[in-house]
Amino acid sequence: MSPESEPEPKADPSTDWPEWASFVERHGYLSWLDISVDQLEDGTAVLTIDHDEEFENPVGNDGYNPVHGGIVATLIDTASAFALRTTFEKPSQARLTTTDLNVSYLRPATGNLRAEASVVRAGGTTGVTEVSVTGADGEAAVGRTTYRLFRDVDENET
Repeated sequence: MSPESEPEPKADPSTDWPEWASFVERHGYLSWLDISVDQLEDGTAVLTIDHDEEFENPVGNDGYNPVHGGIVATLIDTASAFALRTTFEKPSQARLTTTDLNVSYLRPATGNLRAEASVVRAGGTTGVTEVSVTGADGEAAVGRTTYRLFRDVDENET
């Protein structure tokens, strides 16, 4: 293969998308959750949420309350979006939206939460991810998402 026909190298999200932190800060819900993006690599993302009593689902009388399942689902959805953004030439300008979100809760989510998302496939218009969420007591949930990817949008318009 000649040098002229080699594809352009993919973006390195850790250096080419330093705006990820401001993205979280500008997003009211993600900012309130204080989600941290701990790792971004090609096709993967690791996000964490520190435990906060406001996130608990008050189901127990013994003071033991797991994190609300909706927050776990948000973490799965958001980690998926970040992982899929790494497949775009310009991650900060990526346009995508969730079309399917499946969450299987395995045990109550307790303590600090960590989501590890991996891209299964990122095609021209559809992306699929798998995500594992772990908490203080081990793996709390697994998820699978499908996204509509808008690669045909002129990135200069954003």
